[in-house]
Amino acid sequence: MPTRVIFGSLACCLLILSEGYAQQPPQPPPKQQPPAANADASTAGQAPIRVQVNEVVVPVTVTDEKGRFVSNLEQKDFTIYDQGRQQSIEYFTRERNQPVVVGFLLDLSNDSRTQWKNWEAAAEEMVLQMLPDQEQQIEKKKFAGYLIGYSDEAHLLVDTTSDPQPILDRLRKLKPGGGAALYDAIYEACSDRKLVQGEPIEPRRVIIVIGDGNDNHSSKTLDQVVEMAQRNLVTIYGLSTLYSGFTNDGQDALERLATETGGRVEYPLADPYKDISGYLSQPRDEGNYAIQPGTGGYASAVSSAIFGSVAAIIGEITTQYILRYIPDVSPQDSARQFRNIVVKVNLPTVKVRARRGYYAYGVN
Repeated sequence: MPTRVIFGSLACCLLILSEGYAQQPPQPPPKQQPPAANADASTAGQAPIRVQVNEVVVPVTVTDEKGRFVSNLEQKDFTIYDQGRQQSIEYFTRERNQPVVVGFLLDLSNDSRTQWKNWEAAAEEMVLQMLPDQEQQIEKKKFAGYLIGYSDEAHLLVDTTSDPQPILDRLRKLKPGGGAALYDAIYEACSDRKLVQGEPIEPRRVIIVIGDGNDNHSSKTLDQVVEMAQRNLVTIYGLSTLYSGFTNDGQDALERLATETGGRVEYPLADPYKDISGYLSQPRDEGNYAIQPGTGGYASAVSSAIFGSVAAIIGEITTQYILRYIPDVSPQDSARQFRNIVVKVNLPTVKVRARRGYYAYGVN
């Protein structure tokens, strides 16, 4: 077997073609679709529709036992199972920077106040990385994004655009305060925005949640938004705002949202001092900090940890294997049937992260 090139810390996300909701028109098979276009030219439907899956799209990331990305696998190294049956891979690529439309979901609750400037800066960095200035893009309109803020309610603050400036301008004016309606924010991201032509094949759909996962104001439930994300082929990532030593119910919720959809959660403040000597060696009344709070060193350690997590998420989203297959879905299958997917790699001691499955049909 050829030597595998290993580098970068990444995880795996898996994206599969399924069902649009009220605002999404039926999508033809990917090979017949035109290239992605400007989001502003998109149109939205008004009534729920029901569409059979024609092709399942599987973005995959493979890491070794140390979390480093395995970069040079070939199609023959992958095996895909749908409902336990092995599938024939019709398409394979390992091209970098696949087109994506990214939803930036920002927690504006009271819980975000303490490190607000850091989270705002992290969101700005993500926007700049995912939506580069059009003059810097190899292919214009290749990437698009939108901004949703959530506190007591969720609001679409900037609709889908390939221009980063409107999102950056709005980010800089936001102030946290109130409760947290995370689930409603995810539901809105899946159901109430302009679409980019070619979704969800090119571009793929991604949501990045910057928050602690806590929810105390949503009308939707966790189960509802997990299914909504799966039906809309969304992969969810989290940049957790939880501090070291703290937990809440939202942590489990954010982990579930990521795991079920093929993403993962980064915890930059879980151990921001891990690379600093002397950590915990000098207990203090205010806590066992490696660096005295309120000092420039403390702020630098926190900022460095946050931006390291930003880089990890962006790297994962933009570097993936893309596989496609055509499943044997029968029209008699239940619209509520969740079809399980398993992706395996023909290498020892590697980890494959993948969406756990998809719905072959939508529900009226």
